[in-house]
This record gives sequence, C-alpha cells and structure tokens, in this order.
Amino acid sequence: MRDHLPDPNVTAGDLPPEPLSHSLKQRHLTMLGLGGVIGAGLFVGSGAGIGIAGPAIICSYLLAGVLAMLVMRALGEMSAAMPASGSFSVYAEKALGRWAGFSAGWLYWFLLVVVLAVEATGAAKIANGWLPSVDQWVWVLVFMVVFTVSNLAAVKNFGEFEFWFAALKVGAIVLFLVLGTLAIFGVLPDTDPVGAANLSGHGGFFPAGFGGVVAGMLAVVFAFGGLEVVTIAAAESDDPARSVARAVRSAVWRILFFYVGSMLVIVTLLPWDSLKPGESPYVAVLDSIGIPAAGQIMNIVVFVALLSALNANLYGSSRMVFSLAERGEAPGALLKVSGGGVPRRAVFASVAFGFVSVVLNLLWPDTVFLYMLNAVGAVLLFVWALIAVSQLRLRRILEREMPERLTLRMWLFPYLTWAALLGMAAVLVLMLFDDSARPQLLWSSGAAAVVLLVAWVREVRERRSRAVAADGA
Repeated sequence: MRDHLPDPNVTAGDLPPEPLSHSLKQRHLTMLGLGGVIGAGLFVGSGAGIGIAGPAIICSYLLAGVLAMLVMRALGEMSAAMPASGSFSVYAEKALGRWAGFSAGWLYWFLLVVVLAVEATGAAKIANGWLPSVDQWVWVLVFMVVFTVSNLAAVKNFGEFEFWFAALKVGAIVLFLVLGTLAIFGVLPDTDPVGAANLSGHGGFFPAGFGGVVAGMLAVVFAFGGLEVVTIAAAESDDPARSVARAVRSAVWRILFFYVGSMLVIVTLLPWDSLKPGESPYVAVLDSIGIPAAGQIMNIVVFVALLSALNANLYGSSRMVFSLAERGEAPGALLKVSGGGVPRRAVFASVAFGFVSVVLNLLWPDTVFLYMLNAVGAVLLFVWALIAVSQLRLRRILEREMPERLTLRMWLFPYLTWAALLGMAAVLVLMLFDDSARPQLLWSSGAAAVVLLVAWVREVRERRSRAVAADGA
C-alpha cells in the first residue's frame, strides 16, 4: 500500500491522468470563474451588510475580497501546476498527508450538498410566487431533476449551462453599474447629481466605526465562496494548466470590481439607513432611478443566480467525491465513468443527499436544517486555510523539482500566504465573539472535528495494517 503520510522528500510529480472528459473550453472556465460567486448573497444578502456597516460596507467588501483573492491566487498556483478534479483536496493530501486530503474533500462536499438544497429551495420560492398553483416542493423536484440530467450528460452541457447563466449575471451587474453611475452624475432622465451627501451624511462614512467594518466583513466574506469550483472544473478542460491560470487571473480582479463597485453605487445613490432589511438594495436603487418593474427584473436575476449556483455545486460536489474515491477515501463504486467521461454514480451520490436535504428543509426548516446550515457556516474558512497551508508546502517542492510548472505564482510568496492565514484566523476569532456568527463557528468546528476524527481513525488502522503486513513478511 502506498504511504500517504507527509514526507519531507515528497515529490510533486505528475498526478495520474484523469479518466474524465476534457471538453470544457476556456470561455466556460472564464465565465464559471466570474459567475461562480455572483449569486443571491450579493443581490439580496448584501443589504444586511449595508445595514451593519453603512457606507463603510465598501471597506468590508474590500477586506473580504482581498482575502478571497489571496486564497484563489494560492489555489490557482497549485491548480495550474497540477490540475486535478479534486483540486485543493488533492493538494492537501500531497502537502500534508492523507488526513488533510480526506478532511478537505469531505468537508467541502458536505458544504456543497447542503448549500445546493438551500439554492433549490430559494429558487422554488421565487417560482412559486410566479405560479402559486404549483407547490414549492414540485418546483424543487423539477429543478433537481433538470440539473441532475444536465450533469449526467456530457460535461460540455454543464459548461454551456454555466456559461449562459454566468453571462446573464455578469450582464446584469454591468448594466446596474452603468445605470447607477449615470444616475450618480444626473445623466439619466429625472435624476440630479447626488454628490457625496449619502456617503458623508446619516452618521458619516463609518456610522458604526471600525467595528462596523469588521462586522460587515463577517456578513459578506462567505459570499466570495464558489470560486474554488473553477479549479475543480479545470481538470476537464482541453488545456488544464493554461485554462485555470487564465480563469483565476481574470476572475478575481473583475469580481472584486463588481462587488465593490456595486456597493459604491448603492450607498452613493441611497441613504444607507433607508434600505429595508431582507430586501434587495439593487431593487431599491433601480426603483429610485425609475426603472419599471425593478422588483421582477431582480427576481429573475436572483432566480437565475440560484439555479446557476445549484448547477455548479452539483458539478463540484460530484467531482470532489469522485476524486476522493480515486484516492481510496470514498467507496470505489463511485469511480464508474460513462463513455462520455461523466462520473454518473458520483453525481447520483451528491444529488441524493441534496434531495434528502431539501426534504429536511421542507419538513423542519427551523430545526434540523438550521443545524445543518450552521454546521457548514464556517467550513469555507477551514478549507481556505488548508489551501494556504498546502501552498506554503508545495511551492517549495515545485520550485525545487519542477519550476517550469509555476506558470501562475503567488504574489510576494510566502508573505501574502501567511497574511491570508492570519486574516482567516482573525475572522474565526471575530466569529467567536459575534453573537450571530458564533453558532455557525461552533457547529462547523464540531463537523470538522468529526471528519478529522474519522481521518485519524483511518490513519491508525492503516498504520496497524502496514505493521502487521511487515511483520508477516
């Protein structure tokens, strides 16, 4: 049996060839990178952050965006050098040992399948509002079946779905930024230049002080989750190393621009304290500048964003559990691949849990499902931390053995990687002292502890098996 434990002389050589399809194009990956983090959390959830920090939410998004950018740059470096369908789970195993790959992979899979259920339910609520005669659970079933079929077909179908979904979301953001900028300068009909009155009035730019910026960051940092899927998808592209490097380079800067630019438009055009909790600040802006049917337009955009995220998360979860099976960390039966290179059993495994999660959400939305959501609340930060630690280790190995593979390098290595780790540690500490975020941290820590315990038990058993085999020889 191969030794999976960390070894100071571990090699970063070629990973085994992936048996999956390689039909994703550069345009698919680029739009997946752009659209992966533009979702309902931005279009609707950003209102909560504005309510906490006021105009200083711009700073909150900047801080959270820079943290996400550093993590993605570190992940992009490893993905460009060693494309793999398991992405950071594979790199964690190579850098830190089998326990790390097992933990990162299963925690991320759990995160995706729980969030998948949230997205299906959210989209179903919007559809039910349009057609009240069709029950919400029917819409959930329809969405789950449609995207299961899509993911069971050729991977190119997934790429096309995500390309057009992301194109609509990106187009909506760009149009919003253009209209908002024109309104700020009074160019649109029936608008006057607004100046900086809303930025400096109503308590000033920092109405809640620096503490508001920090609290706002806690509210928005998880909205940047989703970029990781582009590195998972890169393994199924026609040129994995070059494709992931391009996608990461283009995505992180543009997404930061979209997020921060949107917040700047919103808090410049409207008094921050006029926004109603739970309502989309985007709708409020569009209403204020006289865009007809703004609410329904944004409902359509959010609907598409939710379906896009559902599709991407089903894809990402199936590839992650397939990669775990490849490395012996999940049942070998999940390794069955169709003639078109699709891991269909891995898709079924991921969507099955998604259906269960949806049922739990419909039956016990205030109990069981709430606990599940809390259990994945901080998992993204745990995964990001493993990404940063893995990059610290693998960068040295790649520089020593195959420097030509470092086509995308982390900026100011290792200082910015350490800065990212310190930033994540700070966010976790802040969550511990925040009443609303503390349950997520505690439940997520419990889920992570369970996975780590299972990983440790597996390590102990395998060590004993190797010892017995050695004694017998």
